[in-house]
Amino acid sequence: MPIKPIFDKPNIIITGGAGFIGSHLCDELVKNSKVICIDNFISGSQLNIDHLLVYPDFRFIKHDLNLPIDLEALPELERFEIKFQGVQEIYHLACPTSPKDFEKYRIDTLLANSYGMKNVLDLAVKYKAKFLQASTSVVYGNRSSATPYFKEDFIGEVDLLSPRACYDEGKRYAETMAQTYADVFGIDIRLARIFRTYGPRMPLRHGHMIPDFIMNAIDNEPLRIFGDSNFSSSLVYVSDVVDGLVKLMSTADNPGPVNIGSDIDLKIADVAQKIIDLTVSKSTIEYSNALMFMTQLGLPDINRAKNVLGWVPVVTLTDGLEKTIDYTQAHKSLLTAAWQLSE
Repeated sequence: MPIKPIFDKPNIIITGGAGFIGSHLCDELVKNSKVICIDNFISGSQLNIDHLLVYPDFRFIKHDLNLPIDLEALPELERFEIKFQGVQEIYHLACPTSPKDFEKYRIDTLLANSYGMKNVLDLAVKYKAKFLQASTSVVYGNRSSATPYFKEDFIGEVDLLSPRACYDEGKRYAETMAQTYADVFGIDIRLARIFRTYGPRMPLRHGHMIPDFIMNAIDNEPLRIFGDSNFSSSLVYVSDVVDGLVKLMSTADNPGPVNIGSDIDLKIADVAQKIIDLTVSKSTIEYSNALMFMTQLGLPDINRAKNVLGWVPVVTLTDGLEKTIDYTQAHKSLLTAAWQLSE
C-alpha cells in the first residue's frame, strides 16, 4: 500500500470529525486533501459539518469506532480509491467529552480509549498511515501545588479507580497503545496533549461553560461557574489548536508528546465577566458545585511546541471570545434546536 498518494491529493481520516475541534480540523485539511470524517455524534453534531457536505473531497461516515470498519467496502468512498491510494494520515480525535453527560457515556469512553483506539491503529498499520493521537492534559493529573506547569516528561499521577478514570487513565492507556504500535509495527505516530480549548461549535449545555456563558449573557441570564471564584484554567482558541495539530503531523521526525495549549492562567470568573462586558449583558455570575469532569487542570509548558514546531498560540482571549460570540449570535436558533434534540 503506498505511503504517498498516487493521485493528486492525500487521503486523510479524521475521527471525531463532527466534533468541536475535529470539525475545524476538517475545514483546514479539506483545502488540500481528501478528508474522510468519521463520527457517531455522541459528542459531535451534523451542524458542525453541514457546510462541508457539498465538497467533493469530503466524505462523512457515521460509525461507532468501537466496532471495526472496512473503508474499502463503503460505496461512499469509491471516489477516494482507497484500495489503490490507501490512507496517508489519520487524526484520531474520537472520544466522548461532555462533562454533563460524562456518567451516561462512561462505558463508551472506556471502549473508545481501548477498542476504538485499537481499531483506528489497525487502520494505520494496514495503510502505513501517519497517526496523530489527540491526547489531553488530563494525563498529567491535577494541578501540582509545587508548580502549575507541566512539561511533557512529567509522568503524572491519576487515580486509576476514580469515576473519571475511564477518561483520564483511558487517555494514558491510549498513548501507551499508540507508542506500542509504533514500536511493534513501525508506524509513525504523533502525541498531541491538548489543553482546555474554546471557540465556535462547542456544544451547548454540556458543562463546557464558555458556550453557556455566551448564550446566557445574550439572554441576560446568570452565568454559572462550576466551582468557586478561585477556579482557574488556561484557554486556547480552536484555530490555534488546529494549527498545532497540523504542524505536529507535518514534522519530519516524531518529537514525542507535545503540549498544545495556552500557558496563561485565567480565573474563570474574569472570563465570565469579560463575556458579560463584550455582550453588553445585564447577567450576573453564580457558582455551582464542580462537575466531575470539570477539574482545575495544570498549565502547559509549551517550549517543545515553540522549539520543534515553531508554534505558539496567537489568538488573544478578547479576539477569541469575540469570534465565539459572533458565531453564537449568528447560530443561536440552530444551536438551541440542536441542544433540545440531544436532551
